[in-house]
Amino acid sequence: MKLWIAFWNILVKDMRTYYLKPPNISWGLIFPLAWTGMFFIKSGSGLESLLAMLPGVVALSILFGTTSMLAVTITFEKKSRSFERLLLAPIPLELLMLAKTSGAILFGVANAFVPVIMALCLADLSQVVWSVFVPAVFMIAVASTFLGLFIAVEASEVFEAQTFSNFFRFPMIFLCGLFFPIKKLPVFLKPLSYVLPLTYGADALHGAVHGGHAMPFVLDLSLLAAFCVALFAVSLWNIKRKWIL
Repeated sequence: MKLWIAFWNILVKDMRTYYLKPPNISWGLIFPLAWTGMFFIKSGSGLESLLAMLPGVVALSILFGTTSMLAVTITFEKKSRSFERLLLAPIPLELLMLAKTSGAILFGVANAFVPVIMALCLADLSQVVWSVFVPAVFMIAVASTFLGLFIAVEASEVFEAQTFSNFFRFPMIFLCGLFFPIKKLPVFLKPLSYVLPLTYGADALHGAVHGGHAMPFVLDLSLLAAFCVALFAVSLWNIKRKWIL
């Protein structure tokens, strides 16, 4: 019980302290909203074009929201050395880092439904398979958060973490099938698409929204889960290597 009280207190502290910082507002909220508005305006009022773009803007909102959160929370605490004090707390490192990342996961899930709410004002979404859409959103949020953790552990300043994040985020926009199929990419880029976690999340979202998925949902979600485990394990290894050992 004491461990879960510690978990809750760390989560609440991060949400109160960091989630309204300017980098979070600009990259985590305003940027995805601007992209959402741009694509929805471009799509017009046609249901078919809007449904084709909805999975992309949902995945984009999650990706930028979650990675921006970790760029702030981890790097700020590393710079102020409060992160090192947390490492001395009598709780397992795994639980500590889950507490540090849970807020970003929740923020990413909430961010995902901003474009969904906007789409509801323009079209009928009754054909969306919510039983697939919601798990896909959650798994994308977890994978993106752990990617943000991996990046934040390597950076020492917020601007470094945000810049480093862009090396992953912007290529993902074009390589992960968010707005046009992977099969239309040049042959030499296709293998790169399949080593990016967002590819599988976008595929699941496309299938849930308009049936345009290339792989079974179970495979998409299983591969996303594998990316989550790998990213979290590598991040823990880096933390132990840099601050504990």
